[in-house]
Amino acid sequence: MVNWAQRAIHGAADAIEKLRLLCLSRGANGILGLARVFRRMDEDGNKQLSKEELIEGLGEMGFELNEGEIDEIMSKLDVDGNGSIDLTEFITAVRPPMSENRRKVVEQAFQKLDKNGDGEITVEDLRGVYNVKCHPRYISGEESEESIMKKFLENFEQDATKDGIVTEEEFINYYSAMSASIDHDAYFDLMIRNAYKL
Repeated sequence: MVNWAQRAIHGAADAIEKLRLLCLSRGANGILGLARVFRRMDEDGNKQLSKEELIEGLGEMGFELNEGEIDEIMSKLDVDGNGSIDLTEFITAVRPPMSENRRKVVEQAFQKLDKNGDGEITVEDLRGVYNVKCHPRYISGEESEESIMKKFLENFEQDATKDGIVTEEEFINYYSAMSASIDHDAYFDLMIRNAYKL
């Protein structure tokens, strides 16, 4: 993937695609490293990046984008027009999309967890599918089955939307982020199949 990204950078017409390829050319640490730099640049902790913070963060990563490309990124990601971009949306836009094979296995996992087929995973859906009996905090009596299941669901939710209900979109977004750091389809497929006993 690294070699492919390094070659493809020169033909990228879209600024976001170019930034994605710059990240991928650094391997798995490219996108994760970008997120770390941006969190550090977000001095006030508001999870919003100004154009100046964006330029400084990209420069720190060694990415050279011209003024027009920076303006294109800002205009595409600053949907509310407030002059800054949301870090989560930025990382979501930059990470590569999951391949069709990866997406299918993630959808299978979601369908297995969504016992009643309503398009959402709740604690009730997890009962009988997600076994907490071997969880160390359950064994020690520190946490109940319900508490452990709620924490499991929280992994898939964004801070702003934590409601104990995981939609298919949230589930796929979670694994899209993970997918960006795994080069081989076979390893990703095996990981999901083993995790959910597919």
